[in-house]
Amino acid sequence: MSNNINRILVAQPAPTIIEKSPFYELSQRLGVEIDYNPLIKVIGITPKEFRSQRINILDHTAIIFTSRTTIDSFFHICEDARITVPETMKYICSTESIALYLQKYIVYRKRKISFADGSFQGLIELVVKNKAEKMLLSLSEPHKPEIPEALARLNINHTPIILARTVATDISAEKLKEYDMVLLYSPWDVKSICEKMPAEEMPTIATFGEGTLKLAVESGIHVKANAPTPVAPSLAKAVDLYIQAVRKGKDIEDVAFVSDERKEEFLRTQQSRMTKKGRSKKS
Repeated sequence: MSNNINRILVAQPAPTIIEKSPFYELSQRLGVEIDYNPLIKVIGITPKEFRSQRINILDHTAIIFTSRTTIDSFFHICEDARITVPETMKYICSTESIALYLQKYIVYRKRKISFADGSFQGLIELVVKNKAEKMLLSLSEPHKPEIPEALARLNINHTPIILARTVATDISAEKLKEYDMVLLYSPWDVKSICEKMPAEEMPTIATFGEGTLKLAVESGIHVKANAPTPVAPSLAKAVDLYIQAVRKGKDIEDVAFVSDERKEEFLRTQQSRMTKKGRSKKS
């Protein structure tokens, strides 16, 4: 693991306009080289994999999307199976950009499409507002369990459907060792790099997201920068702060994982509100 950070690998696809990326500004200001190369890729399922799940899409009145890949897979599956999605279908999306992506396949009508702010809490609140619907929850395999578990706890009428699979890319351990720092964005990035090399041989690691940090720490990886945090809302900011601290000769301790209790408190609050509304309707 190197403290002299000159080359950084971002485990994400390269942005369409490099100059607008926050990492571009960082590279120009700090004189570091930034490369982009995903450690994983998400691919849509096959028609055979869809049929094996024995799910009738037309039994549902709404579908939850958290990625563009699952949107592509959903409509390709419907086309292959000759399923005509009714105009009455509601679409609940985790972000506005995902919601807008639906225009590729349907006429965009705001009364049928709603979106959250990208947060776990925002998506769950949106789902609760539409709890009268029978929902399809689109997922990639593997996936974070927090959303399915939250919907089950809140007794939301939903059916999980796997629409995509996460697979490793062919980047080699030798290639990874050419970098001084690698930025990981998902638990599957962590799994991918762990399959390629032991933790003690890895470059300096930075992570984004609670689940990514948790698995990295559990895997014995020495994480040196993490986002989002109050001082570093983005990974670019976290890396910026780390490099500046190292160049000043500071000794940076590993990032520790601390569970976010706010999600648990949020779910308890939602459960309480739904229980009170249910009692009010009965009375």
